[in-house]
Amino acid sequence: MSIHMHMRAVAESEIRDDHTWLAAFMSEAWGNHPDEYAAGIAVSIDKVWGGVNDLYAAAEVLDADAAKSWELPIYGGRPVAHSADADPSNPPLRVLEPPGVSQAAGFLTRVSFDELWNVAGAGLVWSGWDEAEVRQEFLDHHSCLQKFYGQAATAGHAVVRVVWA
Repeated sequence: MSIHMHMRAVAESEIRDDHTWLAAFMSEAWGNHPDEYAAGIAVSIDKVWGGVNDLYAAAEVLDADAAKSWELPIYGGRPVAHSADADPSNPPLRVLEPPGVSQAAGFLTRVSFDELWNVAGAGLVWSGWDEAEVRQEFLDHHSCLQKFYGQAATAGHAVVRVVWA
């Protein structure tokens, strides 16, 4: 089964605080994901986003300032509540407002992937997998998130997050 966490940068003024509308917006964005990814306004992480969050949690061990922001790139933001008439099968949505996006971008800029990997990497390597391959996958996710959040912060955008199954 394919499951992805999809993140989309968008001007905060364009976001409606309506779950049905936002789910439709994100569904349309998912349909355009390759183009939006190429434009730097979208990113997605397949099944391992929990592991990426675990990697960032290692910041608590490394740096007290970074420890305040480590959850923002993956799980940060406020939930968007379902309205009474919303389809209950619609996915959960979160919105990270521009100040949180800037904080996440700052965290991703300051934190050292190598130091995070030294603290958390052993717990992220799946049984039977080559450590170098897993490390590269996490480094690729980290690099994509750095670029994505950096561009979103520079533009003053919010980030909308959804999980597609």
